[in-house]
Amino acid sequence: MFTDMVGSTTLAQSDEAEALRLQDEQERLIRPLFAAHQGREIKSMGDGFLAEFDSALRAVQCAIDIQQRLHERTSQPGRSPLHLRIGIHLGDVEVRGTDIFGDSVNVASRIEPLAEPGGICVTEPVFGQVRNKIPNRLEKLAPRVLKNVRYPFDIYRVVMPWRGEGTPSPDRGLSGLAVLPFANISPDPNDEYFADGLTEELITVLSQVGELRVIARTSVTPYRSTSKGVSQIGEELGVSSILEGSVRKAGNRLRITVQLIDVVSQGHVWAHTYDRELDDIFALQSEIAKQVAEALKVKLLAREEARLDRRVLPRPDSYLEYLQGRTRMHDFSEVAMRAAKEHFERAVQLDDRNAAAHAGLADVHRFLGGMYRHLPKPEWEAVSREQAARAIELDPDLAEAHAALALILWDDYEFREAEREFQLTLSLNPSLAWARTFYADLLADQERSEEALREFALAEELDPLSTVTFGEEIQFLIILRRLDVAASRLEKLGRLENFGLLYHNCRFVLCLARGDVEQGLQEIDALNELLPGRPEVVTGYAMHFASVGKEERARELLRPMEALPEPIRPDSQIALVYARLVDLDACFHWLDVAVAVKRIPPRLWRLDPSLTHVRGDPRFQVLLKKMNLA
Repeated sequence: MFTDMVGSTTLAQSDEAEALRLQDEQERLIRPLFAAHQGREIKSMGDGFLAEFDSALRAVQCAIDIQQRLHERTSQPGRSPLHLRIGIHLGDVEVRGTDIFGDSVNVASRIEPLAEPGGICVTEPVFGQVRNKIPNRLEKLAPRVLKNVRYPFDIYRVVMPWRGEGTPSPDRGLSGLAVLPFANISPDPNDEYFADGLTEELITVLSQVGELRVIARTSVTPYRSTSKGVSQIGEELGVSSILEGSVRKAGNRLRITVQLIDVVSQGHVWAHTYDRELDDIFALQSEIAKQVAEALKVKLLAREEARLDRRVLPRPDSYLEYLQGRTRMHDFSEVAMRAAKEHFERAVQLDDRNAAAHAGLADVHRFLGGMYRHLPKPEWEAVSREQAARAIELDPDLAEAHAALALILWDDYEFREAEREFQLTLSLNPSLAWARTFYADLLADQERSEEALREFALAEELDPLSTVTFGEEIQFLIILRRLDVAASRLEKLGRLENFGLLYHNCRFVLCLARGDVEQGLQEIDALNELLPGRPEVVTGYAMHFASVGKEERARELLRPMEALPEPIRPDSQIALVYARLVDLDACFHWLDVAVAVKRIPPRLWRLDPSLTHVRGDPRFQVLLKKMNLA
């Protein structure tokens, strides 16, 4: 058995005395329980233990007692949170003196981090020994590859009785489903957008079934026309079922063929062909969702079924324009975004009651404004907020509309209101992966690090091939100085992105944190090849020179950056260079500017250990008040 105290490293950086006190308290609580269950403490690592038992059942019973005791303790008013993760594996060990070694020890250490705070994970051998012998239910997790462990293991979670009290955890025992891109077999090849749009719409509709974990569009798109088999796709995406099909659109007539396949047996669970009119497309989507839920034997709650049946139905021609807009939005270029905007505007002109098109306009205005400065910030922000509000007015159950509003509120430092909208979004669509990623960022901005990491884990479960999620999580791990974890995640990001822009940017940040200035310069050079002369790259060079003591060269690079027009000026990065130069007056000048234009990542400035001297200045609290974070 391995145990680990959640958040101890982060706490030690902010309040070492409190971290030590909690470590002492957990030792006093846990040690007697080892003895009570005939366990032997092998060693203490300060914030965790390695222990062995002569029985898998006793080990699991001990773990349950530990978590029960800590839960009762943490539930008392006024007590600081104290949570452990516990991992248990069964196998032979080699005894050397007072320590133990071997593959079994390595496996136990690898599954402990998979447990949620206050949770327990066990391997298949342990599961075989304890099932039907403990009162707790055991849930199988999605497939995992354990680092440096040659052979795969099935891993299970011990379900604790208070599981319903908090935010759902990753691998919630849900049925995993991937909807592969539908094939377009229409006479007109230009109808490809309809097949893509139907795929995305089905993902959205199926995600409203609470007991389904539906993989996001980002991660299924690479499997369009793939030669990979069902079992390989299922393993790569961590799902047990795959939905695939084809669409034939001829005028207003549709023929849609759908089949549900079990990943393990590779057999068809259910298949059907629908001949419908375009006007029936919304009812058809709801019908497919219900039939999939029934085929997978998952429970469709009454409120979920009612939500599927009361969807706001726009005119078919407006719906087609909306689908084309959403399809164009997946290409993040300015040309594609402007085309998406035109499609959404036509959709609204054809039917102002098209809530999804209004939500699309909210998203595209925010993206064009933030990335390509198509309007001054107050203007695009006002339009985006107005469109999101209109979408919610038309369809209060539209998760994408609440997510759009959450992003706008977050931009405006309205953290409490933004969190409420994110939570509402995820209650309406628990599988909306990108919303989970940005909700994690919002939690990080509020210094709620463990909650943020948990949301990142959930987002990755839902969208395992998302470079955005990996990039955001890696940069946060670097801020928390979990550098080894960040480095391992970075390698996966590199493979997903083909070692592109995001990879080199994250690697540069990692090099800064490690003090590896030579490699850091190589990463900035790589970024400059991809984005020659961009302000963010120039400030990166300035950060490098500040790190190696070439102060004048760093300041020389900053001067033209400071003179740039406001929309493209990297205010927060300029402040970061001055922080590295320990020029706090200049640093706070540019922090004031960044806060005023609402273009600053609070989590970096609040948590990064290299910025302690900035946080110690009284002016920092003034800035936090301006951001509603004091």
